[in-house]
Amino acid sequence: MTKPQPHPPVVVIDGTADILLLCDHASNRVPDGIVLGVDPDVMQRHVAVDIGAEPLTRALAARLAAPAMLATVSRLVIDLHREPDHPALIPVESDGVSVPGNDGADRFERIAWFHAPYHTALSHAVTARKPRLIVAIHSFTRQLETGGNPPRTLEAGVLYNRDVRAARVLVAGLRAQGIETGDNEPYSGRVLNATLNRHGEARGIACVSIEVRKDLIADTGGVARWCNILAPVIIAARDRIWRGE
Repeated sequence: MTKPQPHPPVVVIDGTADILLLCDHASNRVPDGIVLGVDPDVMQRHVAVDIGAEPLTRALAARLAAPAMLATVSRLVIDLHREPDHPALIPVESDGVSVPGNDGADRFERIAWFHAPYHTALSHAVTARKPRLIVAIHSFTRQLETGGNPPRTLEAGVLYNRDVRAARVLVAGLRAQGIETGDNEPYSGRVLNATLNRHGEARGIACVSIEVRKDLIADTGGVARWCNILAPVIIAARDRIWRGE
């Protein structure tokens, strides 16, 4: 396979706040030289990109004057939110969608081309900026196509591993607004939290993932509404951490 043309591993939004925003699944881009073998419409679906997460991250960055790092490759190419040894790092199937072009893909090449540069960029940003809080923005689908699970009624989820400093403020703040909020749901950050484990917890930096149901941020109105909802609770979490509470 021809090595893809050089491409920045992240889009960087500058900011002065002591909060760093991350968006691992911001893009549905498939670099030249990689053929996934899926229908074009698949690349507009949640298996390829976290719908609404990229514009929401941008809106929050503007509202908070916060720096942000947005990934530039689809998770069907490589899932930047998983550890290099994770079996689903380069998915051959995702929620019932077959990805034949990934069958037999060179794992080490994909890591060297995309995963390693992305995490190197994040590491350098954390070292340079020394944020007080790292917040990862994701979105989740109302119902998976496979597994036979019922529709999710949650509007948002707050995910974390061992560090609960920001999570407890966010869960309480969102629930106080009447938002049906999952505490380590719709999946557990103790199971999948690779980016924040590496760049947050490993450095002793408070960190948390926020998941918003994709249909709620699928248009500009939804993004604006959720920016208004999330910005104050993120600031509240940062302030509690600053006070050492």
